[in-house]
Amino acid sequence: MNGYDPLVLTEDQISRKAFAHILPISVFMGFMLVIPVLEFFGLAMNNRDAYPWYMYAPEQWLYPLQTIVCLILIKRYWIHFDVGSIRNLNFAILMGVIGITIWVLPGHLYNAMNMGAGWWKFLGFTERSDGFNPSDFMGQNDNLYWFAVLMRFVRMVVVVAIVEEIFWRGFLMRYILDRDGNYWNQPFGRFSIKSYLIVTLLFMLIHSPSDYFGAYIYGSITYFVAVKTKSLCACIIMHAVANFLLGCYVLKTENFGYW
Repeated sequence: MNGYDPLVLTEDQISRKAFAHILPISVFMGFMLVIPVLEFFGLAMNNRDAYPWYMYAPEQWLYPLQTIVCLILIKRYWIHFDVGSIRNLNFAILMGVIGITIWVLPGHLYNAMNMGAGWWKFLGFTERSDGFNPSDFMGQNDNLYWFAVLMRFVRMVVVVAIVEEIFWRGFLMRYILDRDGNYWNQPFGRFSIKSYLIVTLLFMLIHSPSDYFGAYIYGSITYFVAVKTKSLCACIIMHAVANFLLGCYVLKTENFGYW
């Protein structure tokens, strides 16, 4: 399906297709609530000297589990996603590079210029050292370290890129255009100021406040890619490239707060 061919669907089929687009990101976000729950019940403690790794760094086992479950869901529902063929590859890659550069630049400048805390943290100018550190996985064991790194890259480059794009651009952009009808007949990438603002602002709000500026700019660029290329595949590739580069940057600089 190229986004322009009309689909004759029953209400049940419309709902099933929507469910396929919404479920993976819902499960992904649901996993993010597990750590606060563990902390509430005293099953996760931020004290690496007194507790085993699976308690002071529960993300080290939770994120791989999240990745595997979401990969299973992606495979299960792939037929519903209408990703399309790979086109505009160079453009998607370029936008991924530009988008992630804008996202990490404030934090990079913060360190390079030895800036202090201030209101500019809401523009991304803040410390980024505290976050997912693969070395927390049972100490300095090389094999486990690289396993943690590998799973982190699979999570970012494959799972996040797919579940977010099939929801934000594949589903929500269309849904906003025709909530009461068969929104799947809305051509992929059709521009609307309403869908741009809703999709981009919601994408921004699921990130931390220090990432709001970067997420808004990045979300805007991805929306532009969707409108220009009319290709969900291009959006996924852009997201995958951006997250791959982000992972490389984090490993190089140890700014784990971006993870």
